[in-house]
Amino acid sequence: MNLDHTAYVFHQIHIDVARNATDDFNLFHEPVKWQLIENNPFQGPIVLGFQLESLLESHIKKHRKAHNEEGLIEDHRLRFSNYQFNFANAVKPGDHVEIEIKKSQFKVTNDQPILSNRVVVKANDTLTLTGYKKETQNALYLADADRSIWAGLRKCPDRSVLPASGYFLKRKYINVSNSKNFLCGSLVDQQMYFDDLEEKTIFPEIFPCSLISCALLEKAWLNKHDFKKNPMVYSSHKISVDRHCLGKLKSNSCLNILVSAVNNESTSFHCYGVIDDDCLLFRAIIALLPLKSILNSLLFSDR
Repeated sequence: MNLDHTAYVFHQIHIDVARNATDDFNLFHEPVKWQLIENNPFQGPIVLGFQLESLLESHIKKHRKAHNEEGLIEDHRLRFSNYQFNFANAVKPGDHVEIEIKKSQFKVTNDQPILSNRVVVKANDTLTLTGYKKETQNALYLADADRSIWAGLRKCPDRSVLPASGYFLKRKYINVSNSKNFLCGSLVDQQMYFDDLEEKTIFPEIFPCSLISCALLEKAWLNKHDFKKNPMVYSSHKISVDRHCLGKLKSNSCLNILVSAVNNESTSFHCYGVIDDDCLLFRAIIALLPLKSILNSLLFSDR
């Protein structure tokens, strides 16, 4: 077990830096407009889910290095980095956040090696996030992705619906400055990934994935979703990142984010991140929960 006894504290400036770096305009993170959300139980702005995941990523990176697991990943060609997170509570500015990474487990099942760690995040001793980080040879989520989904991306304008697949397209451009700012907002030492004097540029895994939030928000906005009366929060993330594709990222690389509701639901989405036209950087299953459901659950539990 690796329990970080450091209590990390997010302030509003960290939330602002992270949301500005990712173009996340969710009212839950706004320093003033959070008050526009009807029956907001949080009574203030909350930390971005991807912020917490970025902090977790950095700690797992340190864990891998401290336990000499980087060579294990290389030897077994574990090119996919998989995250599975369930959100149990929100983190607010001033909360004391602690991270726990359970002991690494390495197994070979049906000739498929896997390195995994269970992770736990608590805020003020209250469970906030639980899940796993797994290193595998193949993607654990949306492994059967049909590449025809993103055919002809260059011909499609930003914020359009792809005619062949029906996926919503949000086009973003990766740059170093936004990545650095996102890391700082996530309380991560940016020199783990970037050092201009040493010419080190390693894009973190979670930063490109964090842009999913912008894509989902813009899709909802164009569909005239009411963010004040019907707000939604993340309930779970399942993400597979291809490290080989991540290594091809450069500043100003074009990231095409594709989003489609699962079975026409508005609470579960399949998301893909495609670099340029053909390199599938990430695939994700993102689940949302209407705030009304949370409030109803709280009311029921109080009876």
